[in-house]
Amino acid sequence: MKKTILIACFNLFISVGLAQNFRGLDKSPLDRVYLPDHFAHDIKFAPERNLPDSPILRIDYSRPQKKGRPVFDGMVKYNEIWRLGANEATEIKVYQDVKIDGKLLREGTYTMYALPTKEIWTIIFNTDIDQWGHYSYDDNNDVLRVEAHVLQNDRPIEEFTIQFEDSEQGVAVMYIAWDMNRVEIPISY
Repeated sequence: MKKTILIACFNLFISVGLAQNFRGLDKSPLDRVYLPDHFAHDIKFAPERNLPDSPILRIDYSRPQKKGRPVFDGMVKYNEIWRLGANEATEIKVYQDVKIDGKLLREGTYTMYALPTKEIWTIIFNTDIDQWGHYSYDDNNDVLRVEAHVLQNDRPIEEFTIQFEDSEQGVAVMYIAWDMNRVEIPISY
């Protein structure tokens, strides 16, 4: 009996000790968005939307916060590659061929980067996946680049955000926004 109690106490001590070594929450939480918008939720809970059996695409990205800091030409430098978020490079999984701003992007998984300027962002789709940041970015692996004019938001967006709007059957808009800036990119499928 004493041996059993001693082993249980030892296991409890080890468990508590190990639990204290877990990392805390990430300062830039990971998020996922779908096209059609809100797909994962609505496929089950909004049958009236008549969604397809699988999404058109999904994007996984980290959401850095503004926190009073200057964003563009501050944290995000103009004319330099940006990972479109924080932490790992943003990844897009395309479940079927789509057209991004009228240009073909084939089914597959890609990283997404941006080359922002004050007036235009170049959005880049690249075959190197599972990358941390943009440090290993190699333009030889780019499969598509599209340009989008920078638009001004009515109010600042605190958290970096990617979102879709389904505008009509087979056509959507991808919004990428942070602080006072956003770009809108048409997608057809």
